[in-house]
Amino acid sequence: MTKPNYDALNVGDMLPSFTTEPVSRLTLALYATGSGDHHPLHLDQDYVRANGIGDVFAHGMLGMAYLGRLLTQWVPQEAIRSFGVRFTAITQIGERLVCTAKVVEKLEQDGEKCVRLELTCANEQGEAKHKGDAVVAVG
Repeated sequence: MTKPNYDALNVGDMLPSFTTEPVSRLTLALYATGSGDHHPLHLDQDYVRANGIGDVFAHGMLGMAYLGRLLTQWVPQEAIRSFGVRFTAITQIGERLVCTAKVVEKLEQDGEKCVRLELTCANEQGEAKHKGDAVVAVG
């Protein structure tokens, strides 16, 4: 994988987006196994119902992982200089997540040509579940 050309990038450019498969109970179980986060809010229907919640919901870090995948489909992992995400809404079972990134700044950082990206992970209705930013080195 080669880094994108800095001179060919413009503020406002969008990275190639992707949409996940619907979040399922299997997705949550697999993520819990991989991450070590077995909190019952994400896995146990009886637990969530006993606490007044209708159904289990996705781990917050799952959306961040999808945004990380968006970045690494565009640049090699070692090109990522910073990556931060905040959680803005709960992801429900059955939702597909649309991951997008927009170039918001071109900059030089420690002698490297970089771009700052605005990241969004939203459901198909456009409700943002995660918002964040990243700085990546580009060639």
